[in-house]
Amino acid sequence: MSAPRHPGLKPGPTFFLSFAVALLAATPAAAQTPAPVDYTSNTSWLCLPGRSDICASPLATVDVNPAGYGARTTSTAAKAPPIDCFYVYPTVSRDNGLTSDLVMDEENGVAAAQFARFASVCRPFAPKYRQMTVGAIVAFSAGQDISFAAVRSYGDVAAAFRNYIATKNQGRPFVLIGHSQGSLQLIQLIAQEIETRPAIAARMKLAILPGFNLLVPRGKTVGGSLKKTPICTTPSQTGCVISWTSYRDRNPPPTGALFGVATQAGMTVACVNPAATGAADWRRLDSIWVANSSLPVPGGPIAWSSQGRPPAPYVRTPGLASGRCVSDGARGYFSVRTNADPADPRTDRIGGEVAIFGLFIPGWGMHLADMSLVQGDLVRRVGAIGSARR
Repeated sequence: MSAPRHPGLKPGPTFFLSFAVALLAATPAAAQTPAPVDYTSNTSWLCLPGRSDICASPLATVDVNPAGYGARTTSTAAKAPPIDCFYVYPTVSRDNGLTSDLVMDEENGVAAAQFARFASVCRPFAPKYRQMTVGAIVAFSAGQDISFAAVRSYGDVAAAFRNYIATKNQGRPFVLIGHSQGSLQLIQLIAQEIETRPAIAARMKLAILPGFNLLVPRGKTVGGSLKKTPICTTPSQTGCVISWTSYRDRNPPPTGALFGVATQAGMTVACVNPAATGAADWRRLDSIWVANSSLPVPGGPIAWSSQGRPPAPYVRTPGLASGRCVSDGARGYFSVRTNADPADPRTDRIGGEVAIFGLFIPGWGMHLADMSLVQGDLVRRVGAIGSARR
């Protein structure tokens, strides 16, 4: 079998890059081929339905409204949802070398923040995989060949998906969810494992793939990165992809940006408004954030309300941000603005930029906020697909 190709692989599909310089010195993995991951074992999965794991943990959340802190809710896993979700987490591993181990440290945190809430509307499946580490991303940007790491990481994801389809799916409809490197892996998975198998493609009701450049021919909805699977154009459409890369409205992708700018002639980067599929105008976003994130934010740490610290580990800021898709030649991106009012208690700022040693990188946009900005909208979208199946 020929090695899977990784079209458009770029340095840095995320995240905790304050570790970047140190990881440049990371020791490459040994040359011998490691044993494949055994996805028949439950220990090879970060999340599985009906199990006490990170996706079954209750997520306490408080609304932050113009009047200050409001309703408190707790998201819990549904008992018998009619649809599955298959999630591939983004680049978070700070392990030495170019590929991660299967010890879940940073991975648990990002799965809780990005994916666990979906367990309220779908059965959660999240495989562990030997992802390309932060060190691999930095090594690639320095010119090092990391193809073996790319092949290994995709091979794990493909093997996990095959196991899911053969032993766990039971013919049910499913949704794919990724971010950044996770979206890269799923784009390839769709091309190689789903578009080539019509019976499997019929079960894929939606793919949510933010934080990586999904290419489409300008003015078209299909072609480019995927040959048969279109981007979504209506709220009720299924069998399609929702994809976006986020930038502040006054800071569009600069020339040479990592995200939001296509480098292939005649192509653009797909953008589907995740809050209102097919809409071209500004739409208010239902955002959910980690309340006490330590990631740097332009202007300093966020005080969510002048009323004091949030009384829950997650905050929901309905309508604080708005977004719309912009398509401008090679550029395609999700433009985000805040609806600030300095007179009320609610914060007027949100984060999402990627920083190295305090310097924010313009070509990455609001990469770290891609999922947080619209998580409430996305959970409802997946829930609606499930409800239609009942």
